[in-house]
Amino acid sequence: MKKLLAIFCLFPTAAFADIKQEFVTSAQITVDMPYVVTNKLGTTYSLSGTNITPSVTIGDTTTSGKIGGINVGSLTDGVPAMIQTDTSVTTSGSAFAKTESVTMGDATPSAVTPSSGIAALPHLGGQTTIGSGGTAGSLALTSLSSGIHTCTAGGSRYKLYWIN
Repeated sequence: MKKLLAIFCLFPTAAFADIKQEFVTSAQITVDMPYVVTNKLGTTYSLSGTNITPSVTIGDTTTSGKIGGINVGSLTDGVPAMIQTDTSVTTSGSAFAKTESVTMGDATPSAVTPSSGIAALPHLGGQTTIGSGGTAGSLALTSLSSGIHTCTAGGSRYKLYWIN
């Protein structure tokens, strides 16, 4: 009998624990306000070439072998001033090539004020995203404890979230 008792001690006994299961249901409605997200286009400058000698003149001083470009120390409405690059052919009578590119960035716009849900947008070269917003109108949401949700359509734009 003692051997049989020793064998039963080797096997674990079942643990009795309280298990609680709960289901929660909720719903939410939001009405977006008008918004505008816009990105300014930056200023870029590039110069490349063969058989050319660049130079920059500032005041009465000309420096050979220097490239101009963007002067970030001189900003007007967030746009840097340009420094002119002069070029001359290095070896006369030989072939040469020059490519110069300038993209002038956007000036910093003034604040945008929506009027009746519509905003006058600044003219920018970067990406612009517009959210027209909406009005609640007769928007309504009923959420019952049984998990049944009913929604009454409202204004022009709204979001409905169900969480189960």
